[in-house]
Amino acid sequence: MPNIKSAAKRMRQNEKRRLRNRWFRGRARTFSKKAIKAMEAGDVETARTYVQMAIKALDKAAEKGILHKNNVARRKSRLMKRLHAAEAQSAQGESA
Repeated sequence: MPNIKSAAKRMRQNEKRRLRNRWFRGRARTFSKKAIKAMEAGDVETARTYVQMAIKALDKAAEKGILHKNNVARRKSRLMKRLHAAEAQSAQGESA
């Protein structure tokens, strides 16, 4: 435990920020996982919805400085790459 008032305040601030950051990070992670799960199940429409939600959550996290913008760009790129592959696969399955 800190002995100095300012250190105690800093600890309280850090804890508050940690919890807020965790919420934003967790939200982005949840939507990404749900999108990937939907893609693996072959449900492209649901996957598209979750990808849009994940992108929105990731952008918000980057905007607030919780995640680095390049990290967010990489995650979004990988999600979209997977989504396009799933869409192509489902379209291929329909035409065959």
